[in-house]
Amino acid sequence: MSAVAQSAEENLAEKLNGGPVKPFGVRDKIGYALGDFGTTMMMGVLASFQSIFYTNFLGIAPAVSGLILTLTTVIGAFTDVIAGRLVDTHKLGKKGRFHPWIRVMKWPLAVAILMCIAPFANALPMSGRIVYLCIAAFCYAACLSCYNMPYGSMAATLSADPDDRTSLSVFRNIGSAFGAGGVGFILPFIVYSTAADGTKVLNGNTLFIAAIVCAAIALALMTLMYHLTTERIVVDHKEKVKLSVVFKSMFKNRALLSFICAEIVIVCATSLISSMTSYMYTSYFNNTATLSIALLFNYATTLLLAPVARAATKRFGKKEAVSTMLLASAAIYIVIFLLHITNPWVYLVMTFLATLCFSAFNVMVWAFMGDVVDYHQYATGLREDGTIFSANMFGRKLAQTLMGVISGLALAAIGFQSSTTGSTKQSASVLDGLFTVATLIPAILMIIGALLLIFWYPLGKKKVDEVSAKLKEINNAAE
Repeated sequence: MSAVAQSAEENLAEKLNGGPVKPFGVRDKIGYALGDFGTTMMMGVLASFQSIFYTNFLGIAPAVSGLILTLTTVIGAFTDVIAGRLVDTHKLGKKGRFHPWIRVMKWPLAVAILMCIAPFANALPMSGRIVYLCIAAFCYAACLSCYNMPYGSMAATLSADPDDRTSLSVFRNIGSAFGAGGVGFILPFIVYSTAADGTKVLNGNTLFIAAIVCAAIALALMTLMYHLTTERIVVDHKEKVKLSVVFKSMFKNRALLSFICAEIVIVCATSLISSMTSYMYTSYFNNTATLSIALLFNYATTLLLAPVARAATKRFGKKEAVSTMLLASAAIYIVIFLLHITNPWVYLVMTFLATLCFSAFNVMVWAFMGDVVDYHQYATGLREDGTIFSANMFGRKLAQTLMGVISGLALAAIGFQSSTTGSTKQSASVLDGLFTVATLIPAILMIIGALLLIFWYPLGKKKVDEVSAKLKEINNAAE
């Protein structure tokens, strides 16, 4: 970036913010973390309880439940692209390009999330429940895209310094861990009760009230994020590269294609683990105390990895470190499967170790994307940060779509019985099938994801350094 261009961006930022812009600092980091804290508080309710709410409270068949969740992610994959394009082409507003969208869209997002777990749907006939949930799925997907795409893209505008952006990624992961982890740990103690036969029953009415409380807290945190963060790199797009040109250039980016494929497989593995967690602890182990800790572990691992992830990947390389950790996680799940563990606390400890390993990918995913964006410029000469970000999100949604189908069909295939009373007692053969789905299949997927990174993804530590040096020469020459 030339000094003239940077000066123009800074002047535009001052104009949109109504005065001098403060330097990037802790205020921005905390603010950005609070944004994901709030978002994942609301989304964590759905991630932890939506599937089991559909099957065990509304009595939706597992295959149908899986198809509804699939519909949500399919719609989201396309609304992400549409939202990204709208944000890029819409005129600038107060505080920049992304803040106006965040300020408005947080409200309909909260409403849409509550729609997805509204207990009054139980009063509808089964066909009415399914239609209602499909409508709620569309509203949720559209609102999430119109909030989350601006929020994710905004990080690149808070500072031009790569180190600052790395800090934002770490703070975002910490905020996410506190938000979703807190919900996953606390709510099982509140929303489950014990039925006469000793099984754990989800109380949909209590879940809805808890979700309203989470939404209220989340909206307050999102509002704080809006006021604490400042867009410093504000570009008023005058000329746009044709989409056809950008689309063709993406197929020249081996790093992008290989990373998206690896990410699809890895996200399938982690999504399957997440969706099966509630079923394992309520149906297989019949123990909600361990469920609360397990849901907390899914996010607490991020807090444990955040302080060391940057140092480890800087020394060994992101590709090298993450692929090794994925293989280690797969090995642990294979051991769990072979031992066929029946003690919930032993299972909890071993899956925690596995989660600690595969969470390295989740912590570093946005850092990977920074390398991929640089490689795109290196390979094609085009700097299309937003387009690459949208392509990555499309891949993640595709993975979630696949898991929505696979998890629902897997439950149906093993004979899992849904219930309008909330009882989760299953036959021995169903429980054995559930154990296989929750352990062996994720292990296989993580091995495939690791191999894709090792043998196809080109950006090892040496190549990343080469690309960085080359882009530095190009940028210096342009100044």
